[in-house]
Amino acid sequence: MLWSLQKARPLWITNLQEDESEDSEGPQSPGQLLNPALVHSVSVASCGNMFSCGAEDGKVRIFRVMGVKFEQELRFKGHSSGVSQVNFLPESYLLLTGGNDGKIMLWDVSTAVEKKQKSATKQTHKRKTKRATQAGNTSASVTEEKQHGNILPKLAIEHGEKVNWLLGTKIKGHQKILVADQTNCISVYPLN
Repeated sequence: MLWSLQKARPLWITNLQEDESEDSEGPQSPGQLLNPALVHSVSVASCGNMFSCGAEDGKVRIFRVMGVKFEQELRFKGHSSGVSQVNFLPESYLLLTGGNDGKIMLWDVSTAVEKKQKSATKQTHKRKTKRATQAGNTSASVTEEKQHGNILPKLAIEHGEKVNWLLGTKIKGHQKILVADQTNCISVYPLN
């Protein structure tokens, strides 16, 4: 949901349950309940026009803000269970994620987002060309298939406990990851 503070109402809302219906591989069994992907955490990139959200289904979604609307740029399976925390590192498209599975991962989403933008530009050009060649055929329709991100983590840390909070920061000139979990300790990991 993109909220207008001046008008005190939402400007744009997205439904992650609709996103789930696109992924369903077959009919739902009669005894199975469908739970929507509940969002646990949101982080805005330093550029201000991209944000990510981590959801209960273990997926990370990246959105691009387009004026008063936003569209999903990328989604990928980040963890084996819910993604409890997402955090963009300052001045980059490096994304830290922490999960209920006790893992901390670092993702470079810049190349995946750039590829998606380039392929969308090519698809738009192809669509225009295809429409021009099929101008006489009114029943012709061009469907754009949503691409799923196929990216791998740059770093994976087995923390062991469910991650409740994380932050990438510099401490004494060195990049570190601070992690709070269900214990009374804060863990510090080097970010190399």
